Amino acid sequence: MNDLPARALRELHAEHGRELAEQADRSAVVLESLLAILRSGRLDDRAARTTAIDAAATALVSARQRGEEQRNAHLEPVVGAFARLTQDLRPLVRYGELDLQFVEPPPTGRALPGGVARAARSIVRTAVLAQLGEGDAKRMRVQWDCDGSNLLIGIRDDGKGSLTRHDDALRPIAEHVAALEGEMELDSTAGWGSAMSITIPLDPPTPTDPAVEDAPLSQREREVLALLLAGERNKAIADDLGVSANTVKFHVSNVLRKMGVASRAELIALERTGRR
Repeated sequence: MNDLPARALRELHAEHGRELAEQADRSAVVLESLLAILRSGRLDDRAARTTAIDAAATALVSARQRGEEQRNAHLEPVVGAFARLTQDLRPLVRYGELDLQFVEPPPTGRALPGGVARAARSIVRTAVLAQLGEGDAKRMRVQWDCDGSNLLIGIRDDGKGSLTRHDDALRPIAEHVAALEGEMELDSTAGWGSAMSITIPLDPPTPTDPAVEDAPLSQREREVLALLLAGERNKAIADDLGVSANTVKFHVSNVLRKMGVASRAELIALERTGRR
């Protein structure tokens, strides 16, 4: 391991970080499911314990299967990402009174970056858990769509209609959306329920630093630059742009040269300095 080049080590660390994020997401689903089962008022202690054991055993089998499969860690088809969300949520509502309805995205929608897919699933799970905690909604509809540049999430319920984006239960959602540089709107009507609309960009934000905008970069180099500034490594950039790793290395080298920097760290520091 010590004989590996520094760049290879950094790429291995980045890949390991992505794997840890995915594992943490799966663990959260299992824990949330077990909590929903154990808190269910429809099951006595023995039935809840038996059901929880079955759920834990199923999760363990799934974890072992995932460990044997080769999965694309960077992009998820939008339909597949949504199907995974429905699977994640099924245990949360199976033993409750909430009627959860799903409106699938079109199959032709753009594939989602792995981080966006994980964040979107986490946001919806948080919203559903918030409603389960309140206990006043009987029906909730979850809808995903994609306009080519953004993932569009719609969540509507028939609760009391008293929710605001500043409620403690929804604050994690607002913070999560803000961290992704997305937008969130909440429309609540007393006696009729609440409707939440969330827009999450699929691409890193376009740099606004004048030094970046004035650089003599080609369109492809600007796309690579945006991904570099978002912290993506070469393999992820290649996957996002549909090009080879060698092509990405060529573009990265040109970007650094034209920007007058010697490393990615210097490039990011230059961009951050330009924002101040």
